[in-house]
Amino acid sequence: MGFSRRLRDSGRDNPGWENSVRDNGDIRLSARVFGVVQGVGFRFWTMGKADELALKGVVKNLDDGSVSIEAEGPEQQVQKLLDWLRSENAPGRVERVEETISAADGSFRDFRAR
Repeated sequence: MGFSRRLRDSGRDNPGWENSVRDNGDIRLSARVFGVVQGVGFRFWTMGKADELALKGVVKNLDDGSVSIEAEGPEQQVQKLLDWLRSENAPGRVERVEETISAADGSFRDFRAR
């Protein structure tokens, strides 16, 4: 199922979400990446990929060894980031990626690591 379909389905309980997507076309990816993803440059390379795709957001290590990513931008660019996270090109060893998609809220100015 594509992002647009998931966004439509997830927005049913949130009237007005459609307007925020329609205004600028941006979406938000909230992802948790599991595997060997800390201590391998994962945040550094994710920042580089996000910059390359002109995305805004944040990547951070979590206490359980996973990495959290919030990324906003055009649907195609967000999909490219998600595809990269699931590819062999991502650093470390990604075992799984859990993601949710929602309307972007524009709360990021750039892409940073925390």
